Amino acid sequence: TEHQHARYNPLRDDWVLVSAHRVKRPWQGQLEKPPPEDIPRWDPNNPLCPGATRANGEVNPQYEGTFVFPNDFPALQPDAPEPGDSDHPLFQAAAARGVCKVMCFHPWSDLTLPLMSLVEIRAVIDAWAELAAELGASYPWVQIFENKGAMMGCSNPHPHCQVWASSFLPNEARLEDRTQRQHLSQHSVPMLLEYAEQEARRKERLVVENTDWLVVVPYWATWPYQTLLLPRRHVCRLQDLCEGERDSLASIMQRLLIKYDNLFEVSFPYSMGWHGAPTGPYLEEDCGHWQLHAHYYPPLLRSATVRKFMVGYEMLAQAQRDLTPEQAAERLRSLPEVHYK
Repeated sequence: TEHQHARYNPLRDDWVLVSAHRVKRPWQGQLEKPPPEDIPRWDPNNPLCPGATRANGEVNPQYEGTFVFPNDFPALQPDAPEPGDSDHPLFQAAAARGVCKVMCFHPWSDLTLPLMSLVEIRAVIDAWAELAAELGASYPWVQIFENKGAMMGCSNPHPHCQVWASSFLPNEARLEDRTQRQHLSQHSVPMLLEYAEQEARRKERLVVENTDWLVVVPYWATWPYQTLLLPRRHVCRLQDLCEGERDSLASIMQRLLIKYDNLFEVSFPYSMGWHGAPTGPYLEEDCGHWQLHAHYYPPLLRSATVRKFMVGYEMLAQAQRDLTPEQAAERLRSLPEVHYK
């Protein structure tokens, strides 16, 4: 644990350099501003609030639970034209079509998921599954993701996520499809199902668990307190979860996110997203090599004001982390499950 070494990530087919001693080095670099604590519960000028007017002039309903609407500034549109033919293999372009939606978790701007009730979190999960099924009926990939906190590029403090459905498999999806397919072919078991069973037995990177789910700091984690949320049974897509699994998912999400906030006693920033088997035309294919999972990528390293920067060596060589996954997991595991607020 004190000596640098590289670890293999079978899900991405790449390596991460682990240099646990570097976390002890003195820091005179950038300090982040903690998130504001005085966010108003309702603001008529906030375009995500109930009753507020958005950029396109539409007025939000007085919603009381989750609220889904088309992104007013979508990165993907369903009617984008075909790009022109390439005249050289080094200058290729391809069609990219899709739809982008925004989903508000709750009508109150001063709430985040760890501060919501289990019933409210369960409503978010149901809305995720509904969107995954609805958009997945025609689009090959539906990416549900949440950027939490200004540090992770979130432009609005209101609790929300985004859902982008695309006419193509994005890079990470294509990569995970290939690696999971290869693992099943070589070992006759889905990669992440086997991995979850191993981590449940070893327990050294386990953060929280319940009957249906477990959360680990993955053996190959890149970000300091990165976690991987895994079901215990083989399930391909979010919409395939049964009622009990959705309830237990709400519980384990709440427990994990409370621990995250308690780590530095701050509303913990992260980017998270769900990965499951492709949809659209892939619904007719055997996708048994896939295992549903969620990635959490938080940037904070030492405190609420010191983050991990992915620059230099990470950009030009390979990912590098400053404490071992086992150290990160032990610290998260030991935190209380009652929110510091």
